Amino acid sequence: MTMTAGAAWLNSFFAGFDEGVVNLIHKLHDCAGDWTQPFGEFISLLGKGGIALIILSLVLVLCRPTRRFGTAMCLGLAIGAIAVNLWLKVVIARPRPYADPQSIFYPIWLAHGSHTESDFSFPSGHTNAAFAAMVPVFWLGNKRWSWLALVFAVLMGISRIHLMVHYPSDVLCGAVTGTIAGIIGTLIALRIPDDSKWYGWDLRKQRRKGAHE
Repeated sequence: MTMTAGAAWLNSFFAGFDEGVVNLIHKLHDCAGDWTQPFGEFISLLGKGGIALIILSLVLVLCRPTRRFGTAMCLGLAIGAIAVNLWLKVVIARPRPYADPQSIFYPIWLAHGSHTESDFSFPSGHTNAAFAAMVPVFWLGNKRWSWLALVFAVLMGISRIHLMVHYPSDVLCGAVTGTIAGIIGTLIALRIPDDSKWYGWDLRKQRRKGAHE
């Protein structure tokens, strides 16, 4: 199998880390029981294409009290997608863990549903999107509950390893890129003044205005 220099370096440099984390997660799976399989599949489904996260961010944008949350999430998701899906995945072109039937990861992949993906492995797009969307929620939200957003992002990464569609190093990088994207998105959202037209417009008023015209 022909690989780019970047992909070969990742496989070599993170070999011990990837193997150790995969073994740990699947030992925990064996201890917890079979319920972790459908749970992991469900969490992973929520990040597919970033669609659920995009819809959530747009709903928050439409609601005036949560518009800053939604704006930060939209910006984070857009920045993360550009960095990961349009650049890093294409440049690194790392094959998925299941691409090599001779690897130690292949039988684990078979045992956990044989899920496949159409793009390259590095970094994890699901994890990148989850952190890009959830970091703004954690930052701007009430810390008594907003920490749950980060729990969701971490579970997203674990689910991708559990299903063996990503190396742990893919997930680690996805978490880093997503966190950076989320921070940038939040900083931009915070720079927009509260009295700006963007934060001031009200969808309900626009609808009432349109109905009277």
